[in-house]
Amino acid sequence: MVISNLNTERILELLRFIESCLQELKPFSTMNEKEFLADKRNPPFVESYLRRSLEAIFDIGRHILAKTSGFKGIEYKFIAKEMGRRGVLTKELSDILYTMAGYRNRMVHLYREVTPRELHHIARDNLKDIERFVKEIASFIKAYQEKK
Repeated sequence: MVISNLNTERILELLRFIESCLQELKPFSTMNEKEFLADKRNPPFVESYLRRSLEAIFDIGRHILAKTSGFKGIEYKFIAKEMGRRGVLTKELSDILYTMAGYRNRMVHLYREVTPRELHHIARDNLKDIERFVKEIASFIKAYQEKK
């Protein structure tokens, strides 16, 4: 059921924003922990671009769900699950996004508990999940446009 048309231009704009954030984060993915921790500016830089990426991810998810199924939820974990349940994303990526939603909430509400070491770990090991989101949403948009 289509409630109203997706604003595909807005979604593509947000995907480009996420890609620009990833470009800012990539240099940190190749640093070892000692190198990363040596500059106290690195953790807040990574945290900022990671949080911005996650906000854009869930803005995209909320928009797609609202426009394709009348979804009214705003809770990020629920958005992650619904995108998998409704076939917007693979179930596997949906589960990963569920965890990412929890981490975003932790960065925003429990920010004093976020450690530089865990930010390094995420930059080193988890940027591929954000890249995968970009690819899956781009595929979803392509399929959506072909149906129209």
